[in-house]
Amino acid sequence: MTPAARLAAAIDLLAALEVEPRRPADAIANDFFRARRYIGGGDRRAISERAWGVVRQRLRLDWWLARIGARPTPRFLVAAHLLLVEGLELPAVLAAFPGGQYAAPPLNAPEEKLLRTLAAASPGGLLHPEMPEGVRLDLPDWALPGFTARFGPRLAEEAAAMEGEAPLDLRANLLKTTRAEAVAVLAAEGIETAPTEFSPWGLRLPARRPVTQSRAFQEGLVEVQDEGSQLIALLTDARPGMRVVDYCAGAAGKTLALAATMGNRGRITACDVSAPRLEGAARRLRRAGVDNAERHLLQQGDRWAKRRAGQFDRVLVDAPCSGTGTWRRNPDARLRTGSADIAELRVKQGEILSTAAELVRPGGRLVYATCSLLPEEDEAQVDAFLQRRPDFALLPLEAAWGEARARYPELGPPPGDGDLLLTSPARHGMDGFFAAVLQRRS
Repeated sequence: MTPAARLAAAIDLLAALEVEPRRPADAIANDFFRARRYIGGGDRRAISERAWGVVRQRLRLDWWLARIGARPTPRFLVAAHLLLVEGLELPAVLAAFPGGQYAAPPLNAPEEKLLRTLAAASPGGLLHPEMPEGVRLDLPDWALPGFTARFGPRLAEEAAAMEGEAPLDLRANLLKTTRAEAVAVLAAEGIETAPTEFSPWGLRLPARRPVTQSRAFQEGLVEVQDEGSQLIALLTDARPGMRVVDYCAGAAGKTLALAATMGNRGRITACDVSAPRLEGAARRLRRAGVDNAERHLLQQGDRWAKRRAGQFDRVLVDAPCSGTGTWRRNPDARLRTGSADIAELRVKQGEILSTAAELVRPGGRLVYATCSLLPEEDEAQVDAFLQRRPDFALLPLEAAWGEARARYPELGPPPGDGDLLLTSPARHGMDGFFAAVLQRRS
């Protein structure tokens, strides 16, 4: 594809995102490219990078467009991105819309006038001293108080880190290999990796590669999983012979890791409210060689949890949340989430915690985790739960990490301060995850 055709396709992809603003952008993009199989891999990456670049800067671009009285149409957003973010001079931006077959139509007279106004108003580029703090930091208004409470004087550093590209992390599947063997197998396929800093199973790629096409992935030697997510599984401390529940399993990423720590011995149940996600989990479990796991679809009126009250050694609740810790991977979530969503999620999180707690046997553990950096979804939920359930107590992070170190002596100090796991892009180079280990009294 020509550069002009790629730009036109990026505009079309942004238009598709606007049609379904509440749907995850990656799902829309998958459908977009599936319907255009003639677009090759290199073109697909270039189109995606430009579209996601606009999405990542949408708060700032919208501020500028409102300032000059322009509507945020997909084509004008792309033109503004070329000017303000990519640094093209005005003639080059105009030339990027040449018209003709497969190219975007030329900017019309009103659009060109607005673009000239924008160029004149922004000699310093994208940022402007009159931008509100949230816009300047690329944080929506509904999330700014929570991020400020979380990071304080480190807010700007963390906000900047969340604008970057997320790394690609893998987890060596200990049911089939060791981390060192996985490194060697991947290297033989030309995929270089390095051990992650905290996870004893993790591998990080210096640059993105099509790992899912590799023999190591196809044979279940490795799984794609962020290092922070691996640490949730590590702290769950699922051991051989235990009965374990992954209560919000989704596509079973953490179920796979828990099965590996259990050595395929004992029983793990992956629960979720989505049948398609559990179907996807079945394929992943087979590839990984997991045979101590079963799946259960949670439905309205389901009495599964009541019938199994007090029967499990470990219950992991990876709760549905705002996903603010994964904004590097899902920049569109900044735009399709709002304060009403947070209020709804907080109610749901509390309900799930209360239900899942009943599954824990006396002396067992409940692990509450999110991929959110907002205190109202993290510490506030744990505090409220402990007020409701005095038969549970917080197991400090240092104690839980010490138990993990007994199994994996290579572990260094835990990420996070205090009694709770909290990872972040700037401090730890991984997605933002929160976890609390809650012990039920015997």
